[in-house]
Amino acid sequence: MANAQANIGVVGMAVMGSNLARNLASREGNTVAIFNRSFSKTQSVLDAHPEAGFIAAHDYKEFADSLQKPRAAIIMVKAGGPTDAVIEELVKVFEPGDIIVDGGNALFTDTIRREKAVRETGINFVGAGISGGEEGALLGPSIMPGGSDAAWEKLGPIFRSIAAIAEGEPCVTHVGHDGAGHFVKMVHNGIEYADMQLIAEAYDLIRRGTGKSPAEIAEIFAEWNKGELESYLIEITAEVLRQVDAKTGKPLVDVIVDQAGAKGTGAWTVQTALDLGIPVSGIAEAVFARSLSSKPAQRAAASALPGPDEAFVVADPEAFVEDVRQALYASKIIAYSQGFDEIVAGAEQYGWDIKKGEIAKIWRGGCIIRARFLNRITEAYAENPGLVALVTASFFAEVVTSTQAAWRRVVVAAAQAGIPSPAFSSSLAYYDGLRADRLPAALVQGQRDFFGAHTYKRVDAEGTFHTLWSGDRTEIEAEDTH
Repeated sequence: MANAQANIGVVGMAVMGSNLARNLASREGNTVAIFNRSFSKTQSVLDAHPEAGFIAAHDYKEFADSLQKPRAAIIMVKAGGPTDAVIEELVKVFEPGDIIVDGGNALFTDTIRREKAVRETGINFVGAGISGGEEGALLGPSIMPGGSDAAWEKLGPIFRSIAAIAEGEPCVTHVGHDGAGHFVKMVHNGIEYADMQLIAEAYDLIRRGTGKSPAEIAEIFAEWNKGELESYLIEITAEVLRQVDAKTGKPLVDVIVDQAGAKGTGAWTVQTALDLGIPVSGIAEAVFARSLSSKPAQRAAASALPGPDEAFVVADPEAFVEDVRQALYASKIIAYSQGFDEIVAGAEQYGWDIKKGEIAKIWRGGCIIRARFLNRITEAYAENPGLVALVTASFFAEVVTSTQAAWRRVVVAAAQAGIPSPAFSSSLAYYDGLRADRLPAALVQGQRDFFGAHTYKRVDAEGTFHTLWSGDRTEIEAEDTH
């Protein structure tokens, strides 16, 4: 029997799991037990990192025996069936009061199901979103744990010890119960999709409109990263655009196939938003843009379809680049506003006490969407916890007021040039829809009542009404069906 020396364990020794285990082991006070279904994988981690002082286990029983009580283990395996299989094995060897943490990208409804089932055994189950990729796992991620208050008491100090630090604060907070952590991580990834698509559209418009090379555009992004657009994604975009392919001598971006992959969290964000009745159009268009890029047969078949006859050349390149920068900033604000709308709706639907300002704070470091203006989101929710839409907060309202003219010019220019800009244009359409005094939804509701007797409400009377429609009658008969 192994001595119970480890205060935390990690199951799954692929890159994310092994990096997280190394991060844990590097922090004072942590001793880490590790386990992998194939011990050869465990052995390779032991051999590569003797300095970590890992306690290795050959089976689940040995793994459990190596952990101090209450035991805590973080699962870092593929979502779905593999995660369920590990949970099933851990439940056999853990005891009431112990803690099982799923650190993968699980669908939050699966986490709710798992937490309910595991709770019946007396064991705590925590769904923890971990953002930052392989580098974040090793050096300091942003961590979004859900789960019980009792589990957070044990896990809080451990997670704080490994989380990224932003402005002196660890990027981790107790998000809420059961699936709250994975829900917030899902929305984080949805915002990430939108942010990446917006940046890609900005690059595409600048390149096509000004004729600048990727290396020249890299310098533009590097300059943007010194100002209000400062973020991890802007920073790495400059690095990607600077890269030259060793084989051909061409810009690497020009030899990468233009088909973007996806692992599902963006689609989950959109599907969940639809269920909650929350418009996340910027995020949705980013997801659809990846889908469209990955349909080569359709794109090849449509390549001969007509577009604008004139070449796209901007008269004032510097002014156009500045317009694109402003459009990117405004559209980015919409992506975050829509994402936080979904977080608010999810919290209401599932009974989670999610503190929006705290979420913005823990996204300042470690995670993929870390950015300068996240402090502004924290400030906005501190000033008005009941904020109905992030974009209406004073700071963000001032930004879109100052950028909307440039935003419109960019969307018009893209449309006239036949350059797809789905995230830019949908974000602007959402903004205009949000601020409109009256929307054409009145006509839609009339149509619904005509073909399906779905009823409607009036602007000048209380109650619910239905019209007896007829193609050749001019009179309207309405009854209050409320």
